[in-house]
Amino acid sequence: LRPGLVKQPSCLVKPVVTHHIPERCVVHQEGLPRLPVPPLRQTCERYLAMLEPIVSVDELEHTRRLVAEFLQGGVGERLQKSLERRARKTENWLSEWWMQSAYLDCRMPVAVYTSPGVVLPRMHFQDRQGQMRFAAKLIAGILEFKKMIDSDTLPMEYLGGKPLCMDQYYQILSSCRIPGPKRDTIANHGSGKSAAPTHITVVHNFQFFVLDVYNSDGSPLTVDQIYMQLEKIWNSSLQTNKEPIGILTSQHRNTWGKAYNNLIKDKTNKESVRAIQKSIFTVCLDAPMPRVSDGLYSSRVAAQMLHGGGARWNSGNRWFDKTLQFIIGEDGTCGLVYEHSPAEGPPIVFLIDYVVQYMQQPDMLRSPMVPLVMPQKLRFNITPEVKRDIENAKQNMNMMVHDLDVKVLMFSHFGQNVPKQHKLSPDAFIQLALQLAYFRMYNMCCSTYESASLRMFKYGRTDVIRSTTLDSSKFVLAMEDPAKPNTEKVALLRQAAQTHRQMTKDTINGQAIDRHLLGLRLQGIEDLTSMPEIFMDTSYAVAQHYNLSTSQ
Repeated sequence: LRPGLVKQPSCLVKPVVTHHIPERCVVHQEGLPRLPVPPLRQTCERYLAMLEPIVSVDELEHTRRLVAEFLQGGVGERLQKSLERRARKTENWLSEWWMQSAYLDCRMPVAVYTSPGVVLPRMHFQDRQGQMRFAAKLIAGILEFKKMIDSDTLPMEYLGGKPLCMDQYYQILSSCRIPGPKRDTIANHGSGKSAAPTHITVVHNFQFFVLDVYNSDGSPLTVDQIYMQLEKIWNSSLQTNKEPIGILTSQHRNTWGKAYNNLIKDKTNKESVRAIQKSIFTVCLDAPMPRVSDGLYSSRVAAQMLHGGGARWNSGNRWFDKTLQFIIGEDGTCGLVYEHSPAEGPPIVFLIDYVVQYMQQPDMLRSPMVPLVMPQKLRFNITPEVKRDIENAKQNMNMMVHDLDVKVLMFSHFGQNVPKQHKLSPDAFIQLALQLAYFRMYNMCCSTYESASLRMFKYGRTDVIRSTTLDSSKFVLAMEDPAKPNTEKVALLRQAAQTHRQMTKDTINGQAIDRHLLGLRLQGIEDLTSMPEIFMDTSYAVAQHYNLSTSQ
């Protein structure tokens, strides 16, 4: 699994540019192709080629024998046929399996391990009113974006002229992860027959509030109205000695699953938790963090977006199960953290870009000051057992914060135009730079994860571009050999970049190996057959252990 990454919207580079075209996406959604099951022999050959630079000669030879046995002994063919049957019967043979195995079955905490943080430009609030005004406008911008989702007028996205699946946009609002003792679930309250939620949750000083963001006639509150409601929330949550109930959501999932069942035994607690889960999104009004030098600021904010800084600071000012949490610090630190299971980065980044543009527009409507009802404070009854769970969560969060090193590097020597001038893909260029840096540090190549989108297919999520290739390893070795002339190094760089580009193309067209191998393995479990040897092999374990986890 990839650890939580800190992303900055302006820095997200995609291998192929996506275009947004205003037209109804529902029309295209039905016509999207289904995710293919790649040919078995092709995947096996590519699997062996991928292993070559990362395992020993003896291990590779052993794996070659296992792969030949898998192909010729009938086991591979049988599993492949079962997988092809599944592909014919379902709209996407992978999506449910992927949601379960990558996210809902994963028992590690969502904070730090799987939830990405996003850092927005630093704001310079002169006072608390500046923070409230910014939060009010941000909320209004998200509600404006929600209109497009509700009215099905989201601009369609295209990649290389082909429409992309837009389903993830419909999963990110009014949704929440719910812990279970062995497996979590996702609840999406925005879809289905029941009335869609009309409130958000706001958390300040560890205290949660329900803020209704629509008037009785269905129109969204204006910026001024939201601002007034946020002022009321602020003024009624000034106590700083409240129990940080939200920190429970940062625990190991089994631990949180047990604590959750214990917490919601109480009727008041259950209703409060339900209100958070059903809310459209959450806004976290954070307390200021300790000041650091400008040089360390980016790294400190990145860490704050991932985990809140620890129990002493803002880690209790979260509900980490909530899909979208927008963070606005009193000291001008802004961003969000999102629970990864419903969606990948691009829909989140598009939402952020939309909201940032919205916030740059002047306020249009000065609303008449109709008195609005006081936002409801959510109550929690803290039993000795719940108190013990909170103390335990605080300790674990502090250990997690201490164990995580975050260093943000702002590279300003040159940008994507330099590799483009030399007819190199910027993505391939960066990936090869990472390969070289890793080799220089550890004197070996490693299993590397680079995510690629499968959204050309209905309900497509991601597959892996295996950035470590035989060609990348040849380039890296040449760079470390002073006897090699520069012309040869450049030629090897070009070849490795070309290989990477081809692999990216294959991956977004559904021809990568990782999800196919996962499908064959899970099909074996479902068919109750004994686990094929290739999945019990050391090479498979090495391949699945990503020392470098990257994104585009």
